Amino acid sequence: MSERIRDANDLSTWTESDLLREKGPEHLYLDLLKKVLTRIIFPDRIMGAEGEEPFDPRAREIGKDWPSEAETMVGLKRLDNLEFCVADVVRRGVPGDLIETGVWRGGAAIFMRAALEAYGDTEKVVWAADSFQGLPRPDPSRTSDVADALWTHPQLAVSLEDVRANFDRYGFLDERVRFLSGWFQDTLPEAPIERLSVLRLDGDMYDSTMVALEALYPKVLPGGYVIVDDYGAVQGCREATDDFRARQGIEDEMHEVDWTCVFWRREL
Repeated sequence: MSERIRDANDLSTWTESDLLREKGPEHLYLDLLKKVLTRIIFPDRIMGAEGEEPFDPRAREIGKDWPSEAETMVGLKRLDNLEFCVADVVRRGVPGDLIETGVWRGGAAIFMRAALEAYGDTEKVVWAADSFQGLPRPDPSRTSDVADALWTHPQLAVSLEDVRANFDRYGFLDERVRFLSGWFQDTLPEAPIERLSVLRLDGDMYDSTMVALEALYPKVLPGGYVIVDDYGAVQGCREATDDFRARQGIEDEMHEVDWTCVFWRREL
């Protein structure tokens, strides 16, 4: 992680600093949902290079494994961050929908829809954008993405039907969830989204990250949040984020969520 990224606990604009210490019904419900979506409270298995491996609760907690059963692999701290971002834009009345680009089994997007329900929002829509067939083969010039070879992992390909079924399982397959199916360069530039309050990027690779930022960042309203899931773990994602911020002159401070995820609040 870059030294210029501060820990999220030191965020000067963290107006809801006590959110995760609250014991109200909203947070208690979402806290339980986090543990179910990650399977941290259920026996689960890990998809390793040589098949299934024993469950390591610590790895699951910090989002460092590929679950066999869980709907998300992002871990508890990133879901805490997502709860804060959603709760904050709802409480401050920041207009705009929520989107995740790269949803895998849909867990984080399901959580966003649940958080809207828990905090009393009745208008925002959750958009779930994914190819629903895994990651694209990178341009040969993207050497770091070629080396990561993420497009070769069949575990990352989850069908739209399976993701819709997961939303339905939690009772959130409704008119306030919309799916953008296809490669990002084909779906995001023309997506019928007017305004965003939370943009969560989980496309891993350089071009997937850059296309999402170019198409969607202009729609993030001041006071809204940008979350980059793989900034610390995937070189291509980090390079795309840094390149975009430099090109656009974005000086909003990035804050560390955990070992890989960062976020910032758009001020202008």
